[in-house]
Amino acid sequence: MPLVAIFVEFEDVPHVEILTLYAGRIKACDREEQYEDLSKEFSSRTNIQILRNGHLVSRASDYIIYSVEAAGIGRVVAEYGPSTKQNAIVGGQTSCKDPEIKAFEDHLPPDVDIVSCHSLHGPKVDSKDQPLVLIKHRASDASFTKVETVLRCLQSKHVYLTAHEHDRITADTQAVTHAAFLSMGKAWHSSRQFPWEGARYVGGIENVKINLTMRIYSQKWHVYAGLAILNPEARKQINQYAKSVTELYKLMLGGHHAELRERVLLAKEKVFGSDDSKWAGKPLLRDAVLDQFSLGPRAADFAPLPNNHLSLLAMVDCWSALGIVPYDHMICSTPLFRLWLGVTESLFRSPARLDEALRVAVEDNTFRSEDLEFTFAARGWAECVGLGHFETWRDRFVTTQRFFEPRFAEAIEVGNAMVKAVLESTKS
Repeated sequence: MPLVAIFVEFEDVPHVEILTLYAGRIKACDREEQYEDLSKEFSSRTNIQILRNGHLVSRASDYIIYSVEAAGIGRVVAEYGPSTKQNAIVGGQTSCKDPEIKAFEDHLPPDVDIVSCHSLHGPKVDSKDQPLVLIKHRASDASFTKVETVLRCLQSKHVYLTAHEHDRITADTQAVTHAAFLSMGKAWHSSRQFPWEGARYVGGIENVKINLTMRIYSQKWHVYAGLAILNPEARKQINQYAKSVTELYKLMLGGHHAELRERVLLAKEKVFGSDDSKWAGKPLLRDAVLDQFSLGPRAADFAPLPNNHLSLLAMVDCWSALGIVPYDHMICSTPLFRLWLGVTESLFRSPARLDEALRVAVEDNTFRSEDLEFTFAARGWAECVGLGHFETWRDRFVTTQRFFEPRFAEAIEVGNAMVKAVLESTKS
């Protein structure tokens, strides 16, 4: 009998692709108010049956995937879990596995196997060759093989972890990265500026900052909130990033060039190694690739204004303080993380570029107000995460999202092209 995969309460995440990629029989549902629309959308697919609610699909399905917000996984599993078919396999794809696994253990019948998963990329990225984490939490070898068979339609690279390992690694590779881009967007919003229209944010590094910030703010707010608020490791890292931003900014304000330089170079050594051994011979990103993807029109001889790259200096300072070596988790890295690590590496592997950033940090006051807004933003996100306030997170996110929304169509098109180009260039 063919396996049946079902989805309860669709989230804007990659595994919904299974509805179009998997050749076996599928039963699926969303919230009941979406029933009519989904039935029409998939009416031409003979292997897909849309049902009205999770009880109906749970009692009839051999393999069940809960695709819901991390904050809602406990509620949804509590409602539908008891209806699970005897000896079925159940998994979820939330970005934080601790509450997901707890919900399964609390509400699923004891005869049900638990195999969870998580695609480490966004919904706009082709799943082919991207990492897909598989977690064999409570399952037979036969059940685990069945899950691998179903998910093979995504053509992803399978990575095998425990739930705890998953949460630690996703915190290492995603939490602070998201916090940096969220803070940049909030700072630009507070300054009432579209950064690609000015003279400061020009060039490959700046293109990554802008395009990926727009990419994050064009998504649904809960995609990033669950990972940050529900993952204890993520909370610790976001708090340290805000601390690093604040302390480095104070050194800049005080004109403490020697102390700033010493701190940054020490962090560089701890993260990248004294002999730059982590870089090998090939950079993750090449400026020539990134320079193609500016949102604003630029003259060939247009020179960008100086930039201290506070967001990047603070990132390496944060990794150093937490003992994180980002290269250790490259097999589980998202495209967004690889881009962020790539531009950070681009700054730190060039002595001239790093020296210029440190000089500008102390001597140039042109953008002190923008750096202040960035510092406020980083501290604001850290406080929100520390308090565990989903409503505050949503309000902070959505207000900034609305500010940039009129420009999303343009920004996302360029950002998607940039991500695709960079992923292709890193394969060669």
